[in-house]
Amino acid sequence: MTDQQIKTFLKTKGFSAQSIITLKKDPAAVCVNGEPAFMNRRLKAEDVLRIIIREDLSSEKIAPVELPLDIVYEDEDLLVINKPAGMPIHPSMNNYDNSLANALAWYFAEKKTPFVFRCINRLDRDTSGLTVIAKHYVSAGILAEQVTNKASGQGMQREYLAIVRGSLTPEQGTISAPLGRKPGSVIERTIDFEHGESAVTHYRLVKKQNGHSLVSIRLETGRTHQIRIHMKYLGFPLIGDYLYNPDNEWMDRQALHSARLSFRHPITGEVMTFEAPLPEDMARVIH
Repeated sequence: MTDQQIKTFLKTKGFSAQSIITLKKDPAAVCVNGEPAFMNRRLKAEDVLRIIIREDLSSEKIAPVELPLDIVYEDEDLLVINKPAGMPIHPSMNNYDNSLANALAWYFAEKKTPFVFRCINRLDRDTSGLTVIAKHYVSAGILAEQVTNKASGQGMQREYLAIVRGSLTPEQGTISAPLGRKPGSVIERTIDFEHGESAVTHYRLVKKQNGHSLVSIRLETGRTHQIRIHMKYLGFPLIGDYLYNPDNEWMDRQALHSARLSFRHPITGEVMTFEAPLPEDMARVIH
């Protein structure tokens, strides 16, 4: 597409307004045919546009800690990590030095590369599996937009595997029940048809084994604890879930795994799909 201003062209590629503002602040960030250019310059068919994304600062409040990292994929724009159960995404009061953010701070410090922690699809501490990390503000903005647009079929598609006790019925369906904070709790959420936010979960039975059901779950919305609460609402709560179903006979964490992610690469537009096998503690229950 020709005769567009650079800023308009970048918006068609998914660059957010904030990303464009940040690029404007760096006089060397936007080049056309090898020369610095302003955002209002119009592009011609033969022009070569180059965007240079620079970040010099790192997340100051995240202590680098050497922890195991299962990196499924990495390029200059993003990482895909297979997070183990028990590892929080962010540091907190009781988890100052054992989070995924701490591990990545160490990983990039060893490379002597600045790194601001930007997790795109956050997982609960005890949920295992795939999560995406943006390496810079442009990829973060484009990937975050994909998360919010998943209902359209054009956004990030996430599939989880969960284990419930008993024989799941019906074997597939959609749960649509709004979620809100549970009164008196800062952590728990609950079904709230009056004040809650819209929440939609699609599920289907994968396998029955040892008195349990392995369930594939696809999110249309991404509310806090959505899968855990919706499956309980259906009458089949996840085993091992200390908040919503303290059934620890088989597992001591909620039986939930981020098994498959599919999204468009924020820069190239290529559709990328990643899978992570069922972790050993869940496999032991269902095999």
